[in-house]
Amino acid sequence: MNFKHLLFAVLMLAFVSRVSAREITPNDFKGTDSQRIQKAVQAAGKAGGVVKIPAFNANKSNIWKLDEAILLPSNITVLLENCTIQLSDSCRDNMFRSDNVGAGIQNPVWNKNIHLIGIGQVLLKGADNPRATGDAARQLSLDPDADKKKGNWRISYGTDAARPDRKQTGDWRNIMILIAQVDGFSLKNVRIENSHAWAVSFERTHNAELSDIYLHNPEEITVKGRKVRVFNKDGIDLRQGCKNFRITNISGFTGDDFIALSSLDVKSALIAENGSLQSTMVTKSRWYGPQDDTEQIFISNITCESICRGVAIRASDSSGVHHVYVNGLVSREAVGEGGRHNALLIGGKGYGALSEPGKINNIYAMNIMSTGQSAVMVEAPVRDCHFMNILYSGRDQHVVNYAFDRQAMQNVTEESLRKVN
Repeated sequence: MNFKHLLFAVLMLAFVSRVSAREITPNDFKGTDSQRIQKAVQAAGKAGGVVKIPAFNANKSNIWKLDEAILLPSNITVLLENCTIQLSDSCRDNMFRSDNVGAGIQNPVWNKNIHLIGIGQVLLKGADNPRATGDAARQLSLDPDADKKKGNWRISYGTDAARPDRKQTGDWRNIMILIAQVDGFSLKNVRIENSHAWAVSFERTHNAELSDIYLHNPEEITVKGRKVRVFNKDGIDLRQGCKNFRITNISGFTGDDFIALSSLDVKSALIAENGSLQSTMVTKSRWYGPQDDTEQIFISNITCESICRGVAIRASDSSGVHHVYVNGLVSREAVGEGGRHNALLIGGKGYGALSEPGKINNIYAMNIMSTGQSAVMVEAPVRDCHFMNILYSGRDQHVVNYAFDRQAMQNVTEESLRKVN
């Protein structure tokens, strides 16, 4: 090989290296913001699995507006760099969803290795004037407060209300980030504001890490200068079959449970199938055996204010939630919303048959500070649960409130609990 040939080879190698190393961003593509981000995700999936959504949007705005969900395949990392992403007023969908589930997908496969990583200041927010909000049991309303005064409590705001061509109840599309049947997931360093129902929800997901997330999810939003009610505003939910989660450094305010772990065995003829729009779950809402237990969940360094619970652990009938470790929880009751708040709820009523004895077990909770109704509320015949180092300054005289016969519980211990004024 002569010198010219050698030089040409070196230059070509450098060119190929630059091309292969070039970051894929939505600014490389044409279309709506949703289409451009989706095209970037698809291209990244074929070229190493990394896409960056920058602060600058080539459409001359400093915000990315989504009309439909960004669908996430396996082996993808989305870097969110100092960007703001918002659902548009025409959107009735998630912001991000694993692409293996959705309307009409009756036999979802498993995805793996999906990561949403914030760099700098990242804001994910709901629509200014959402079409639909709330869970699947909520009727849409243009004036929820007026409807509540008439005795209709199962309502939530949405501009699709009273439109005969639009679905009149909420569903899983109102969840901002929805991940189901995924092995390997992470969400880090983002701020989430005003999701249309829960901020983040997982179904049958394994090996996940959530960290450095700030939530602002009140039950009241301002639309065109008017305050309207948006209900069931949880922060982070783990539904059937979630296993091996690390949840750390989460803070903020929610209108409902801040973190909720649920495994519910509701034996109803109306159980929704995979892909049904009649449910708040995109996969089947039944419990089908131990594979649908929620287990090995590690929660630490949580600072929250909420109307309901800081951490809620619920099971019904024969389903199970077990081996949950809570270490470091500062949980304050929202001002003016007295009566419902617990730092930690174990059991829960109104979700089907009472949890069978011992199906909720091995719950370890320590280093908790709390106001509200009680620091810990136990409403099920639990087994092997231990509470230590809890400081409570709320209304009840008991730090741990047992709303169930303690004789039906096995090996429940308390150490270093203190009630203060």
